[in-house]
Amino acid sequence: MYILKKVKSMKTKIFMVVMLMSLSTILIAQTAETGVRKFRGMQHPGMQKNEMRGGAKGLNLTDAQKDAFKANVLATQKQLQPLRNALGEAEAHQKTLVTAEKPDFGAINKNIEKIGGIRVEMAKIQTKNRLEMRAQLTDEQKLKFDLFKEGMKHGKGPKGAKGMM
Repeated sequence: MYILKKVKSMKTKIFMVVMLMSLSTILIAQTAETGVRKFRGMQHPGMQKNEMRGGAKGLNLTDAQKDAFKANVLATQKQLQPLRNALGEAEAHQKTLVTAEKPDFGAINKNIEKIGGIRVEMAKIQTKNRLEMRAQLTDEQKLKFDLFKEGMKHGKGPKGAKGMM
């Protein structure tokens, strides 16, 4: 009786492994077939090469507006990259300070101020970018653009759109 239970248990485990491998193979095949693009290491299904993302997607932009948006986003990303690097370094340093044998509260507080300053600077750049992009829109496009941003604040938009606007 005990051996029968053991055999059934083994068969069930083998069956589950086979099913898992089959499903994995099917998913990998679908991913290659559907043309999924990668962006910042994350996959975005259905995203074409020159397709706008974020708040610009449903705005029916003219070609001139699309070009201006792309240039604006590129310029903003160039400004934000050194700040993102500095923020990462400051956050790593914060971990070092906090996990020290004898934490130096003065240094910890100073580093917290530095992190806050970097984030404020990034927010200023992102807001400036957003306002420059918004200035190029028609009234109807502005309404859609603003509604998209408002939806993101309330958790209805995509997560991880960091630094885009």
